[in-house]
Amino acid sequence: MSFPITRLRRLRKSPAIRNMVRETIVNRDDLIMPYFVCPGEGVQNPIKSMPGNYQWSVDLLVKEVKELYASTGIDKILLFGIPEQKDEDGSVACRHDAIVPRAVKALKEAVPEVMIVADVCNCEYTTHGHCGTIVDGDVNNDITLKTLSAQSVTLAEAGADIIAPSDMMDGRVGAIRRVLDESGFENTPIMAYSAKYASAFYGPFRDAAESAPQFGDRSTYQMDPANTDEALREVQEDINEGADMVMVKPALSYLDVINRVKSSFNMPVVAYNVSGEFSMVKAAAQNGWIDEQRIIKEILTSIKRAGADVIITYHAKEFVLNNE
Repeated sequence: MSFPITRLRRLRKSPAIRNMVRETIVNRDDLIMPYFVCPGEGVQNPIKSMPGNYQWSVDLLVKEVKELYASTGIDKILLFGIPEQKDEDGSVACRHDAIVPRAVKALKEAVPEVMIVADVCNCEYTTHGHCGTIVDGDVNNDITLKTLSAQSVTLAEAGADIIAPSDMMDGRVGAIRRVLDESGFENTPIMAYSAKYASAFYGPFRDAAESAPQFGDRSTYQMDPANTDEALREVQEDINEGADMVMVKPALSYLDVINRVKSSFNMPVVAYNVSGEFSMVKAAAQNGWIDEQRIIKEILTSIKRAGADVIITYHAKEFVLNNE
């Protein structure tokens, strides 16, 4: 049937009707809130390029996550670390007294209800800012797998609920799965950054994590933004190696990739609404150019509508406070 018998506006005439027939709904259970943990006590360093975000010392991070859980019900966080010192291969992250394992232990004791996803990468921990060990001017894939595997076991031993390798080395999911299983962590899931692009949207994060590369860029290991078929190959490889969840990063400029991944694989799909996407919204809102809360809701809805089951976003806390 067509107009005038069919009038699609009938189902838009009131908030109650619109709410009843809404196809895509974002709620707190879909969201993971990222945090940056740093050395010291009583530290809350503002991240200038990411308004409202901070580098937290462990003691204040515990208070913040308690407040997050109490005020919003968000029970999933992602941790990144800023270490006391760095080295050439990121081995400092493999120590049991490293910054993220210390934070994981403190959080598990204080807020056991909150699930902790631990990022596994070397860029925050290396003097050169790349995601692995440098040999002949580039990251050596197979040597780096050893460091990533050791870091993963340390994080699991500290109590991390999910291990999330973000480095984009070939074979790292399989290597991490093997070493976790051998160490008695066969039930610890892997959330693989499977289609992680060499994106300009990461700029503010590199300020936050103090992880900007000291030379070159990451194009030899992160994906070319022009490619989507390759993303499906990356995802398939990670699934074959034992990934329990797969991720597309960034989200907004890669909604088509999220959709293709979700349509192609019977897997939980995670999307990372990254720092540059967050900071552009904040900058526009501070200039009065947009309705910030409506934009945030529209962005997160678009990511879920594209096919994401889980969204990592710096907007998580404010979204829940303003919408639930």
